[in-house]
Amino acid sequence: MFIDEAQIHVKAGDGGHGCMSFRREKYMAKGGPDGGNGGRGGSVYLLAAADVDTLLDFSGRPEWKAGNGLPGEGSNRFGADGEDLVIRVPVGTLVHDVDSELMIKDLNEDGMQVCICRGGKGGRGNKEFATSTHQTPRETTPGSPGQERNLRLELKLIADVGMVGLPNAGKSTLVSRCSAARPKIANYPFTTLEPSLGIVELSGYRRFVMADIPGLIEGAHQGAGLGHDFLKHIERTRTIVHLIDIAPMDGSDPADNYRVIRNELEQYSSVLGSKPEIIAANKLDLASGDEFDKLKAELGRDDIVGISAVTGQGLEELNEKLWKMVKSADGGQDMADN
Repeated sequence: MFIDEAQIHVKAGDGGHGCMSFRREKYMAKGGPDGGNGGRGGSVYLLAAADVDTLLDFSGRPEWKAGNGLPGEGSNRFGADGEDLVIRVPVGTLVHDVDSELMIKDLNEDGMQVCICRGGKGGRGNKEFATSTHQTPRETTPGSPGQERNLRLELKLIADVGMVGLPNAGKSTLVSRCSAARPKIANYPFTTLEPSLGIVELSGYRRFVMADIPGLIEGAHQGAGLGHDFLKHIERTRTIVHLIDIAPMDGSDPADNYRVIRNELEQYSSVLGSKPEIIAANKLDLASGDEFDKLKAELGRDDIVGISAVTGQGLEELNEKLWKMVKSADGGQDMADN
């Protein structure tokens, strides 16, 4: 199950109380104060981990708490510090404070870590209060409470290429042909119910990550269909593949279908609407006549790539163009090492 939002309550550990104790041993009847300090409470950290895919672990566990510090003891023994809590989240998780409505951190790199709640300080034992004029102090201080927060975690998948298009445009078939991903494929709309990622391998040790999201329909930016909940996952992508069914079974116009989806992207966010895109006209194997040339003429675009995700026609050309666009959007960095 793919879970991309969760709300949790996190609390750091409380500090241990300081101890009041006096040394009482044979021949040391008035040995003086020896109460130790309390231990520090454990802190709460969020860690972005590449091997975590969803926020599923948080759906049934809303409370997360670090260990408390132990109280101090006699003989000047300090209490043990509480154990820190490290919560592993998927790479691409946005961390929001629910109460202040502020975004705390964008954990967009593997291994990135942030301290969400600091543990409480340990209390002072009576040994700490001893002075030359105050030799039998009975003062101690309690440990301070650890910080706590209500957090909202929001996952935005990180991919180089995001695929958009109407249902049944062939997105799942395309990602399955270009990568080792195996999304559900069937001859009816909305077979894709959750985003999926695939790594496209090219010659020369080049590769990029492609994301497939559920098909969009008109009104998606207002919540219609399934795509609205997943549009955020392609906001991070460097480029977009806009897949068009050139031979739609319902007899609709491919050019109009393209304009519908473009409008939804622009209405959802200006960031998404301004992303560079490649238009891929799919299902050339089913087209007859000059549908491909007609589509290019109607849209005024000569850079449309004609493909067939089923037969593999045009996929090599598409992937090479995607690689160039990804590399260009990445500032020319060699992504083969990423």
